[in-house]
Order: sequence, then structure tokens, then C-alpha cells
Amino acid sequence: MNPNLDKLHPYPFEKLAKLKAGIEPPAQLRPISLGIGEPKHPSPAFVKQVIADNLDKLANYPTTKGSEELRQAISEWATRRFDLAPGSLTAAEHIVPVNGTREGIFSLVQSVVASHGAAKVVSPNPFYQVYEGAALLAGATPVYLPCDGSSGFIPDFEAVPEAVWQDCQILFLCSPGNPSGTVIPRDTLTRVIELADRHDFIVASDECYSELYPNEDQPPEGLLQACAAMGRDDFARCVVFHSLSKRSNLPGLRSGFVAGDAAILKGYLKYRTYHGCAMPLHNQLASIAAWQDEDHVRENRAAYRAKFEAVVPILREVMDVDFPDAGFYLWPVTPMDDETFARELSAQQNVHVLPGRYLSRTVDGHNPGENRVRMALVAPLEECVEAANRIVEFVKANTP
Repeated sequence: MNPNLDKLHPYPFEKLAKLKAGIEPPAQLRPISLGIGEPKHPSPAFVKQVIADNLDKLANYPTTKGSEELRQAISEWATRRFDLAPGSLTAAEHIVPVNGTREGIFSLVQSVVASHGAAKVVSPNPFYQVYEGAALLAGATPVYLPCDGSSGFIPDFEAVPEAVWQDCQILFLCSPGNPSGTVIPRDTLTRVIELADRHDFIVASDECYSELYPNEDQPPEGLLQACAAMGRDDFARCVVFHSLSKRSNLPGLRSGFVAGDAAILKGYLKYRTYHGCAMPLHNQLASIAAWQDEDHVRENRAAYRAKFEAVVPILREVMDVDFPDAGFYLWPVTPMDDETFARELSAQQNVHVLPGRYLSRTVDGHNPGENRVRMALVAPLEECVEAANRIVEFVKANTP
């Protein structure tokens, strides 16, 4: 067996199941899950119809690169959404479809890391667990940059030792952030690109929450957009990940893409031809329909906006909680340690959240996720409001 498997940590939800083992919540209270970031809004009917109309495509092998039509639809969407120079993000060279961002992130790390003792993969802390797992299984050493309230939940890149940058092969960004929802501003993205130029590492930006934002006139900026603003239309050393899971409520479609530096993606595509992860043709056709429609995405944003506007004022009665820049998570401070909060909230109110420490690593005695919990507002509005009211009742009953 690969000895690096022994370095993997249990996944957060495995830890959560162990934490709640033996709990018997009140039977009269229906369970409400705010723990898992799985969209619960209806999937677009027109996308489901495309799949139904193309089930005959099950008889065909898909190509690893995906169809020209899919890559063109993605190119047009990304160029329009991120104000890129026309023709700079080409379907032929700058886009690779993937089966969701988790698969794409993991496989990209395996394809680009030159495994040796000094190889480092740098990521925010808290972080999406696949950043760490992919690094460990590629033979690299993860480096965690703290993201807490004192830094506005954005890493302090200036505080990173020069030796770390010298050994860095990939820097992961997550914007909007999971779990904080913080959007990294353009000037910080520009600084990161300059660091990558100086030290020759890849900047990999996970932007799968980019289409869930409160103000229709202020969509979050992305890494390729920062490149374009710098006149870097070759997107050198930069790649981004996007997905239909959150944008279009299609987590089961397993459809996303990687875009950016053509030289990186050329090698990545070669890796994928052996990896064996081509997207099924009917999923490709459904993805084209999803990327070409914005009406359902605006409706999706409106539904999340209504939940935040209803839930945050309720929780503020007993918790320190802010509206996120984007995404569908709340990241409140807990009035007791986060594990106790999550366990007892489940036991007393049948409401389920994720302890923040499960999304983080302790470095130099500090875990940026401690005394916070992640709440995913994915349940229907009525359930989210009910959950918020139960949380208020729980906090009042368990604090002086």
C-alpha cells in the first residue's frame, strides 16, 4: 500500500459521526442538517430533461478532453463572467472539463507536483480537505496559512517565510472562502501572482462558490480576472476551478472545469488520459445547457439571500455572526468550545452543525477553526429559520 495513505486524517464528517455517537435527539423535533454543504434547492428541470433526452449516449465512450461544444460553452461563460479579453481563454488550450472540483483538484496535484523531500503545497487554514489529502498522496508536505478574524479570514502572504515560497509548488486559494465566505480582493490576488512569478509556483484558485453572492451588481472577482487586469492574458502559473454543484444545484452531475495556463493544462490533460475520468456525454450536454443559462442562477442566489436575511438577525441575539461576502455558509463564534456546541446542539435540539476545528489543523498551538462552527444554509427557508430559533433557545439554556 502507498505509505502516504497513513498520513491522511479522518474526513470531517467521519469525526462528526464519532462525536455524535450515542446521541438520541428529542424525537419530537425533526432533524435539521446545517453541517454538510450539499445544495438542497431543486435542480433545473431543463438540465434534467437534457439528460433524459440523451440517455442513448451511454453507448458511446466520452473523450477525456470533453466535447468542443462543452469547452466552448465554458469559454464563453468564463470570458463573460470574469471580463476576460475575447479569445484569450480558448476552448482548445485553456479549459479541461472535470467531474467536479474535488476530482479536478486532486488530479491536478498528482499531475504537477514533482515529488521530492522539499516539495510543499500551501493552503489556507481552515481548508477544503482535498487540498491536504492530494498533497500528501503526491508526496508533498502541506503548509497551512492561518485564516482567522484577525486577518479578515485571508492568509497573510507577507508573513510566509521565504524558504516556504522557495519550496512551494502549488498555492491553493479558496475565494469565496470555505467556510468563511470571504472574497480575496484584486490587490491581494495581484500580489499572489507576483509571488508565483518570483518563486515559480502554481496558483490554484478554488472558486466553486463564486456564483452565490448577495449583490447582483457585485459578483466576486476571480484569479483569471486579476490576471486580465494585469495584462496577463496567458494566465501564466494560474489555474481556477469551477463547478455546477453550487451554482446550479447539480452536485450529483459531477461537472466542473479547470481553466488557465495552457502549458499546465496540456500536461494535466495528458495525465487525465491515463487517469480515466472522462465526463459522460449526456452529462456534458446537460452541462452545456447549465453554463448557457443564468436565470436559474439568479433564482438560486435570491433563495440564499432570503435565508441569510432571515437567519442572521435571529442568531445575532446570542452569537457573534456576520453576513459572508459570498457562498452559503455562516461561520459564527460559539459561546462554548465548538465540539461541545455541536454535540449538545444535536443532542438537545436535533440541529446539526460542523465543529470548526474539524476543517483546520493546529499549527504552533493555534487552530483557526476552534470556537467556531460551520452552518450551511442549504435547507429550505422554513427549516433554516426553525434551526436558528432552536439555536437561540439552546444557547440561552446553556450559557449564563
